[in-house]
Amino acid sequence: MTTDTGSTVPRRQLGRYLRQLREEARMTVKAAADALEWSTPKIWRIETGATSMRSLDVEAMCRVYRASPELTEALMGLAKETKGRGWWHSYGDAIPEWFELYVGLEAAAARLRTYEAQLVPGLLQTEAYATLVYEVARPEMTREEIERGVAVRLGRQALLTRAAPRAPQFDVLLDEVVLRRGVDADQLQRLVTVSRQPNVSLRVVPFSAGLHRGNMSSGTFTILDFDGGAEPSIVYSDSLTGALYLDKPGEVATYDEAWASMEKPALSEAQSRKLIASIAEELT
Repeated sequence: MTTDTGSTVPRRQLGRYLRQLREEARMTVKAAADALEWSTPKIWRIETGATSMRSLDVEAMCRVYRASPELTEALMGLAKETKGRGWWHSYGDAIPEWFELYVGLEAAAARLRTYEAQLVPGLLQTEAYATLVYEVARPEMTREEIERGVAVRLGRQALLTRAAPRAPQFDVLLDEVVLRRGVDADQLQRLVTVSRQPNVSLRVVPFSAGLHRGNMSSGTFTILDFDGGAEPSIVYSDSLTGALYLDKPGEVATYDEAWASMEKPALSEAQSRKLIASIAEELT
């Protein structure tokens, strides 16, 4: 079964339920792993939604945690939903395991808020720009591997124009430096074009803003919000070798505040388009 959102949300939901059961049973991750004769990394992967689940494994965990028969049956049913496969699975190892989780969350989100201090966001990259990013960031990759990685990146962009489920609201804050480093006129024109979509808001944080909260962060982050309580809001921040997924209310609140503080000095959408267009003219 292939879907637009894959199994990411059911996996995370099941993981939270199982973590809550373990904590209510007052068992550590190690104690649970020992009781189930599993490794502690396996428990961690289950509780963070990083892997699909077999109903029999869920039943075993519920037995160790002394869950009621009714709850056990419900969680075993949820386990079946963790088998769904998103479109990106067909690209195999072109997506690192730590990023696969993000792709599923991105596809399920109702709103994405992205701050970028160094690069054009993946959802807005042209093929040429995405290829350059891979060539610089992953010089060990073969040409075929780069092409597959770029194909995944371009495939993700379809969510901005999809009809069902409804395309997410995509709000972007770009540091001005992003527009002036390694970006060609075609990429800048794409930013202008996409920024006119009704579900896209692109604003530039100009050099004149001086120091701001984004300077104090890791340099890039995305806040993902979901409809109907399907998932708590999540903050995602990545690096060359891995990613952080933050969902504690205090953590999300800190990034909410950082976002709000950067919106104040940012140019308006119209001013941002004008600036981007003027930089594009300089390159032609």
